[in-house]
Amino acid sequence: MNLKKILPFAIAFIVFVIASVLYFNPVLSGKQIKQSDITQFIGMSKNVKEYRAEKGEEPYWLDNAFGGMPTYQAGAYYPNDYVRYLDKVIRFLPRPADYLFLYFLGFFILLTALKIDWRLAILGSLSFGFSTYLIIIFGAGHNAKAHAIGYMPMVIAGFIYVFRKKYLLGFALTAIAMALEIFSNHVQMTYYLGFCLFILGIVEFIYAYKSKELLLYAKQITVILAACLIGISVNATRLLATKEYAAHSTRGKSELTINPDGTPKENSSGLDKDYITEYSYGIAETFNLIIPRFNGGGTVEKLGEDSNFYQVLEQNAGKQVAKEYSSQTLTYWGKQPIVEAPAYIGVIVFFLFFLGVFLVKGRLKYWLVSATIFSIVLSWGKNFPVITNFFIDYVPLYNKFRAVSSIQVIAELCVPLLGILALKEFFYSENSSEEKEDAIKKAFYIVGGISLLFLLFGSSLFAFEGLRDGQYQQLPELIDALISDRKTMLFNDSLRSLLLVLGVGGLLWFYLKGKLQRVPVLIALAVLIVFDLVSIDTKYVNKEDFTSARKVQKPFVESKADTEILKDKSYYRVANFSVSPLQDGRTSYFHNSIGGYHAAKMKRYQELFDYQIAKNNMEVLNMLNTKYFIIGDEQVQKNTEANGSAWFVNSLKEVKSANEEMKALDSLKTKEEAVINTKEFQFNGSNKFQKDSTATINIVKQDLTTLVYETRAKAEQFAVFSEIYYKDGWNAYIDGESVPYYRVNYLLRGLKVPKGEHTVTFKFEPTVIKTGSLLSVVFYVLFLLIVGAWFILTGKTKKGQD
Repeated sequence: MNLKKILPFAIAFIVFVIASVLYFNPVLSGKQIKQSDITQFIGMSKNVKEYRAEKGEEPYWLDNAFGGMPTYQAGAYYPNDYVRYLDKVIRFLPRPADYLFLYFLGFFILLTALKIDWRLAILGSLSFGFSTYLIIIFGAGHNAKAHAIGYMPMVIAGFIYVFRKKYLLGFALTAIAMALEIFSNHVQMTYYLGFCLFILGIVEFIYAYKSKELLLYAKQITVILAACLIGISVNATRLLATKEYAAHSTRGKSELTINPDGTPKENSSGLDKDYITEYSYGIAETFNLIIPRFNGGGTVEKLGEDSNFYQVLEQNAGKQVAKEYSSQTLTYWGKQPIVEAPAYIGVIVFFLFFLGVFLVKGRLKYWLVSATIFSIVLSWGKNFPVITNFFIDYVPLYNKFRAVSSIQVIAELCVPLLGILALKEFFYSENSSEEKEDAIKKAFYIVGGISLLFLLFGSSLFAFEGLRDGQYQQLPELIDALISDRKTMLFNDSLRSLLLVLGVGGLLWFYLKGKLQRVPVLIALAVLIVFDLVSIDTKYVNKEDFTSARKVQKPFVESKADTEILKDKSYYRVANFSVSPLQDGRTSYFHNSIGGYHAAKMKRYQELFDYQIAKNNMEVLNMLNTKYFIIGDEQVQKNTEANGSAWFVNSLKEVKSANEEMKALDSLKTKEEAVINTKEFQFNGSNKFQKDSTATINIVKQDLTTLVYETRAKAEQFAVFSEIYYKDGWNAYIDGESVPYYRVNYLLRGLKVPKGEHTVTFKFEPTVIKTGSLLSVVFYVLFLLIVGAWFILTGKTKKGQD
């Protein structure tokens, strides 16, 4: 064992662990971070966790949100998911320190693949991991996003090894890293990684074409594609289930061609264009990648007693009011609805990026610069519609994702990467001093010039008016004071950026002139970069975001309304209209809610809300078995008209389209009649059923995967169930025999029940799980066989050469 080769990796490992734990030091005392999205997820997933703990198996369905939905995108555990165990080993630290460590480790592996000196690699890893955007997503609870971002550099490293002809290592790393990337389960981030890799592939193709090595390039691409195929396929269960559900989710195509108001609807196979581009980076807002509070920082910031905002408030409303309101001031004046913080990459890191633009040669630079520009331009979204609309309309899958501003993750990766390549060239290459000096000057002119421009003229270039300023319109001078404070923030941060650029430029200059040695300069660079980033990061994610583990794991306290409703032990649903139902995971923690919290809920359920529940259609709420309403200040209202878990109807109203289905609900008497789309469902027999006043249907067993009803009737009946129709998993049985069932009332289940006494059973039996798990095992075995055989053959070849 060569200790000299292992020592740098051991040092890096220790540095990354220390840096991760120090930043999130409350984890050392057992505290956990409060994350809004995770809090909502805890509410959504409670029933699933209880089922899992009680029965030792996975349900793949939940019923405490949106009337019921698959759990494929809600924390499902899959069989033969061995990559999960590898992920646990890598992320051994307490959350969220584990994700920060993953950032550092992934980037270090990438820099190692690029043959970067280990000291520079550590510096680069810190530069990447402490990038403000990568830190602030922890505050919001975007753990899956952080997870996916963390594995991005590893995937790229695998590609790099292959292009550097390290085929076995490249194949193995690409397959493993891709498996981990897909496992992270953030399709949008993985999709954006695909763009980055595609641009790398194009650059490598151009290089191969010019050097007449297209056959070699084809060999390399074959190795990469084979590795990616294996990495993707070991996640077959997860991917097949997600693909299956996507067609039913808000990411799928709507069958409706009308809006709720009856006007024609622009339809597509993905999300609505306005929804996709709602979070679009402002073109000028891009400067906050260099100047942190260029647009006022986050949506809300704390202003001190010396701020104009505080002083005007104190004069008009007193000190107490001034303190309260200035602690949550609407300082952001950019074009996005809400931002947690600026996506600050770092002025020093950007200085090094431009140093690389002028100093680094070869295809890596062209890849990184192209990918950076690509991601920034696309992040502008609706503010640069020519490019954005093209991608939405013509690029596959681009219209499946919202918040286009998040494509800047490509820049978050490429900018520090080129910056470290620049330092490698600066410190270790044989480029002339004149060339290095010229690169320093040009980088300073650009980054320092931008900082100086806004320092001197920034206050006169913009209006500094925010989208939410109207909240202060009762006191007009308060808006003027806020605008003045925004100008001050821009001035101060422009000065800060300018000073940091001067400091770093000076360090490199003095090193070039022989006044400073390399190691002290590297240490000083590391200190300045970490100071630059962490001093901004801690404004938005810090120890105040942590609380006791108990409060995080059990974030909701049972209210009086909850207690009152929970006295009822029957099977029903709750509508909480004291909050926004579709942004509410809390109600799902205690009850089976008609609302919930999920970015990819079922499309038909979303449409039912938009077209019917939003219009207070009580018949629709009744058919969902909504027995209780929470309104106002913890007021509970019992709905005695709820239809129950199942009921018999007298007739079926036949329609021919989704539009007609939805319109029929406007006036449908759901206890007496059901609507069915006969264009989709072939219904044999009469649509009229003999009314039987003595007929009964009662639910006798209910859990997440099984619903059992007992029926009694003198004649054939048609039963409607207050359960969501989902054909890809739910099967119906009468007395143990499989029978067909129908989608009625736009999204519920309907079933013909013979006369007499019968047992009706619905079971959730998704075949996609069995199919996917089998494929996963096959590709795990295939990976081991390929790597093993390759390793043995390579060893024999080397022995033969010896």
